[in-house]
Amino acid sequence: MSEQARTRREALGARLRGFRKDAGFSSGRAFAAATGWQESKVSRIENGKQNASEGDIRVWCRTTGHEADLADLVATVRHLDEMWREWRRQIQDGAARRQQKSLPLYRKTKVFRIWEPSTIWGTLQTSAYAANVFEQVSMFHETPADTEAAVAKRLERQAYLYQGDRIFNVLLGEQALYSNHGGPEVMRAQLDRLLAVMSLPRLSLGIVPKDAELDLWIGHGFSMFDSRLVMIETYSAEISVTQPTEVELYRRAFELHRRSAVHGQSARDVILKAVEHFDRRGRGIRS
Repeated sequence: MSEQARTRREALGARLRGFRKDAGFSSGRAFAAATGWQESKVSRIENGKQNASEGDIRVWCRTTGHEADLADLVATVRHLDEMWREWRRQIQDGAARRQQKSLPLYRKTKVFRIWEPSTIWGTLQTSAYAANVFEQVSMFHETPADTEAAVAKRLERQAYLYQGDRIFNVLLGEQALYSNHGGPEVMRAQLDRLLAVMSLPRLSLGIVPKDAELDLWIGHGFSMFDSRLVMIETYSAEISVTQPTEVELYRRAFELHRRSAVHGQSARDVILKAVEHFDRRGRGIRS
């Protein structure tokens, strides 16, 4: 178990201990008698030494009168061991397999909420931009470079922009338009791609200008799939958030960022300004 998952298990135990005490069970022995468990089991769960099962959580909530917290706690238990997946372990054989794993999730999702403050969202990337990103990932983690296969799998996602009744709500920070992945020509093509997809009926693309007045600090990027899963990428790992109360926080964060974003022609103008920037950079390189 990762250190992050262990910390979360200990936090769950502390929360359950609070439930027990609030319900008037002054000791683990008294609670064990009420539930028919061994006292040692109560102690291990409360101190984060043992995983609580879904059944354990149901008994705990029923016994302490915290049925309203049941769904939240069950979601925590289900994903404690899966919430932190180290990148090196996921891409030890290359990045293509990890990209393949995303496809079933995309098939099931109806509403996407994406916040990327500094990088173009993967599903909107061109092949050259994506190749540069995957090459950086391989070099950074010292894992096999299967760039061509990884790019092919990433581009498969783009089919979902045109299929079914999915809704894509995408917000990019203005910095994402300038973070240089591959040089002026690659960036110019990537920005042209953004301008082209803006006309898609099921895609809402907003840009948060660098001088926009913010209702929430910029923070980190995340991808939200319906109202059941949020995925966050760090340098070391991929974090999955499924606890309903935490998922709701990310929904609120998205809506606050959306208040600062521009859409439609205003968003196009911001992108075109970035296009002009890389046009100038390109002319300087060729001269």
